[in-house]
Amino acid sequence: MAGLVVSGTQVSYIGQDCREIPEHLGRDCGHFAKRLDLSFNLLRETMETKHARRSLEGLSAFGSLEELILDNNLLGNDLVLPGLPRLHTLTLNKNQITDLECLLDHLAKVTPALEYLSLLGNVACPNELVSLEKDEEDYKRYRCFVLHKLPNLKFLDARKVTRQEREEALVRGSFMKVVKPKASSDRVTASPEHHYTPLPSASRDLTNHRGVLGKCRYVYYGKNSEGNRFIRDDQL
Repeated sequence: MAGLVVSGTQVSYIGQDCREIPEHLGRDCGHFAKRLDLSFNLLRETMETKHARRSLEGLSAFGSLEELILDNNLLGNDLVLPGLPRLHTLTLNKNQITDLECLLDHLAKVTPALEYLSLLGNVACPNELVSLEKDEEDYKRYRCFVLHKLPNLKFLDARKVTRQEREEALVRGSFMKVVKPKASSDRVTASPEHHYTPLPSASRDLTNHRGVLGKCRYVYYGKNSEGNRFIRDDQL
């Protein structure tokens, strides 16, 4: 099958633009695969009709799966994983997840053995990869909340979980909930008027080329002569 790479118990089906897991993939590899890489596809949960097939439904054939790579897909808050009791590693980097609490509650139910989780590149993971407005403190609060929900994690994103983080999660984790961002339709679109500029308002219109006069309180007191460019009328 084109695009399929099998090495022992490792199965890769990368960059095939698939919108759901092919049935033959589970039929041919589900009984032995322990690691499955489905990166760079078009996996996305869409339930437009009552009987629509979920894009991750095919994972139910992988009963022995221990590692699942779903990076660079289109998965959002409605992603649904089947029960994967042996799964200890899950990466969902660069998807479209915004509701952190919903995801963590789901993972707590279907992946009880999970120890390694990575959510980098999602809005739900507040760091500079998704927004320059986020800083290290935002990321620390996020980690605290994740560990509160999934206390058995050993690695979160690219960092090992420390004992201090575990202790803080026990005490403060429930108060570190990351607020779900509003839908993009509710956001205010930035306009040129909202950007800071030192220019007077009359000169901000790029189609208006009139000169603008401004007042300045600075006075030149240099020792060397510069002509009369910096001499005020009241100093003549």
